[in-house]
Amino acid sequence: MSSFLSVAQAQGERRDLADEGVHFAWADVVRVDPIYTYERVSRPERECYDAEVTRRDDRRGNNAGATVLGAIIGGALGNQVGKGDGRKAATIAGAVAGGAIGNSVGRRDDDTYVSSERRCREVDGGYEERRINGYDVEYRYRGETYMSRLNYDPGERIRVRVSVTPAD
Repeated sequence: MSSFLSVAQAQGERRDLADEGVHFAWADVVRVDPIYTYERVSRPERECYDAEVTRRDDRRGNNAGATVLGAIIGGALGNQVGKGDGRKAATIAGAVAGGAIGNSVGRRDDDTYVSSERRCREVDGGYEERRINGYDVEYRYRGETYMSRLNYDPGERIRVRVSVTPAD
């Protein structure tokens, strides 16, 4: 046996004693079944729709003049109503109320109309995709049938590693 090892080493090969009962052969593939998994794939999509929008067309332009005039008139009326410290509070309350009324009167001539406006948003248009995750392979070697799970489809034949060791 030592002459065998020296010949093998002389030829540039290194052979471990543990590998002496091992060789490789070919087995016939009987069946290949793909193993599928389902994965969620996210794909954002743009969704658009038409929305009704109420708009106001300001015909006079700026309503500030009507608001200021209403505040002055309301303040003057409030000043007439109150007495003492109550006069100051009535003047302020009259000015605020008069300003609101003046603004409302100023907007009375504005046109109000409803129009359609295009609005868009991003939504998840994802889907599930079926992917092959591996293969269950059934193969026959020397009349015996074996099963293995592989990450590739081996085709019609598969290379097998055969190991022979003593039973005792």
